[in-house]
Amino acid sequence: MLAKRVIPCLDVAGGRVVKGRHFRALVDQGDPVALAQAYAAAGADELVFLDIEATVEGRATLLELVRRVARQVFIPLTVGGGVRSADDIRDVLRAGADKASIQTAAVADPDLVSRAARAFGSQCVVVAIDAGRRGPGWQLHTHGARVPTGIDAVAWAVRMQELGAGELLLTSIDADGTRQGYDLEFTRAVADRVSIPVIASGGAGQPQDLVAVFQEGHADAALAASIFHQDRWSIAAVKAELAAAGVAVRR
Repeated sequence: MLAKRVIPCLDVAGGRVVKGRHFRALVDQGDPVALAQAYAAAGADELVFLDIEATVEGRATLLELVRRVARQVFIPLTVGGGVRSADDIRDVLRAGADKASIQTAAVADPDLVSRAARAFGSQCVVVAIDAGRRGPGWQLHTHGARVPTGIDAVAWAVRMQELGAGELLLTSIDADGTRQGYDLEFTRAVADRVSIPVIASGGAGQPQDLVAVFQEGHADAALAASIFHQDRWSIAAVKAELAAAGVAVRR
């Protein structure tokens, strides 16, 4: 059985890690380099660094900050935000990232996913999917979850796999920052339709939320932010709870 991954998320704005609710009301959580270093030492399986202002501001990712983070960690690092082209993907990989996450750019140019997979390998290409409930399903949003697209998020996930994505990062806009648990229906709906790894994000408040998203949401990895940033739970404590519930984790 493959081990499930626990992944702290560094949402970065103004050079600082921030966290909000439903992608709004952002509150400072600390220095990204220091937090990355601490999480890597504490047993995180991977890290995700998201420059959440880059796409909205129409600029590239803060590469120097990515370099500083990458120098301090020796676990897989995914970088997203402002990644709009194959050149941008190359730049974040050269800055020290192991994977690049794209979302808005993939909607504008779906073939970017195919080109990136051919150039760098599918294992480097993560497609992020921010989605909110709409009727019986979920609608894809872009530009930091600000712009609804009218695209069915589950169908989009299937298409991204077909184009060469190596992994999908699912964030529930409705659950984000609520600490009430992941959107298990959304995660399961995607995970049951694709064969590539699915990372669940949005809503973690306690270890049992991660247990649920692995066991009921069928996720391969779980992203969490505020429960780690605000010292509610340590990574070791979360993994202990997962192991006690029968979830295979690296300890």
